[in-house]
Amino acid sequence: MPDGYLASITTLSLLRRNINYAKPYFHTMRLLLPFMKFDGAGNDFILINSSNLPHELSQQQVAALCHRRFGIGADGLMTLQHGGAGVDFIMRYYNSDGTEASMCGNGGRCIAIFAHMQGLGRKDPETQHKTLHFVGPDGTHDAEVVVWNEDAGMGIVKLGMRSVARSEIRRIAQEHPRCPVPLDGWFLDTGSPHFVQRVVDLDHYDVVSVGRAIRLLDDLFPGGTNVDFIEDNDDGTLAVRTYERGVEDETYACGTGVTACALISGNQRLRTRGGDFRVTFSPSDDAYADICLTGPVAFNFKGEVPLDFSDSEQS
Repeated sequence: MPDGYLASITTLSLLRRNINYAKPYFHTMRLLLPFMKFDGAGNDFILINSSNLPHELSQQQVAALCHRRFGIGADGLMTLQHGGAGVDFIMRYYNSDGTEASMCGNGGRCIAIFAHMQGLGRKDPETQHKTLHFVGPDGTHDAEVVVWNEDAGMGIVKLGMRSVARSEIRRIAQEHPRCPVPLDGWFLDTGSPHFVQRVVDLDHYDVVSVGRAIRLLDDLFPGGTNVDFIEDNDDGTLAVRTYERGVEDETYACGTGVTACALISGNQRLRTRGGDFRVTFSPSDDAYADICLTGPVAFNFKGEVPLDFSDSEQS
C-alpha cells in the first residue's frame, strides 16, 4: 500500500461524512455521545441530553448525525437542557441540515417522552398522567403522557400548542412565475410557518416538487415556509402531506403542519402517512386558543456515537 494512502482515504471519508475532525493547534477530545432515537408518527428525531455535551453541537455535526447514509439518520435533532424554576426542561431543535429551527410539534411530543424516561415531570392528581412543562423555540408548552407502554416503547402524547390570532392568518390566491401551480391557500404560524393548500388526488400529488417550489417563494414567505397539502377522506378524516423546510423533503408527519391544517379546515381528525392525529382547539372571533396536538410516539433505539469536540468550536 503506498505511503499516505490510508491517511488520504480516512480524510476523504471524514470530509464526505461532513463530520468535524481534529484541527491542528487546537485541543480535541473524542466522546462517546449517548443518544436516543424516537419518532412521532414516522417523523423521527435524535434526542441528546445536553449535560453530556461539552458545548452545543455545531451545524456540521448535527447534519452529520442526521445523515441517513453516514449518520444515525433523522428528520431532526433535539437537545434537552435543564430548565429553571417551574420549568422541567428547555427544548432546543435543529433541522436535519443542522440549522437551528422554530418549534416542532412532533419533536415536542417526542422530547416529552425522552424527559419522562429520565424521571422529569409529575403526575396529574386527577388523570394520573405524567405532565411536563417546558420551554420550546416558540415559548412555553405543556405536555401530557396520555399512554406510555414502557415494554413496547410506544404511547400517546398530548401537547399544548401556541395560540394563533385570526389576524395572523393570510389568504393567498394568485399565480406565481416560479410556482408550477396556482397558489390557493392560507399562510399561518403555529410555532413554525405553514402554507396550507387543498388539492385533488393527494395520494398521487407531486408533494416534493410543488412543495419545494412554494417553500422557496421568498417574496411571499421571507425565510421560507413549510407546505401542507390537504384533501378530505371518505371516512371524515383530513388527509395531510407535508413538505418540510430544513428537511427539504416530504416527511411522514409534521406536528405544527397538522395543527395548521386543522385550524384552516376545521377538521380535528387528521391522517398523515405516518399515523393519525387529533387536534382540539377553541375558536373565537379573534383567535384559536387552547390548541392541543395528540398523536403517537415511539422509542426506536438508543446507542452511543463517537464525536470529536475541539476548543475552536466553543461559542
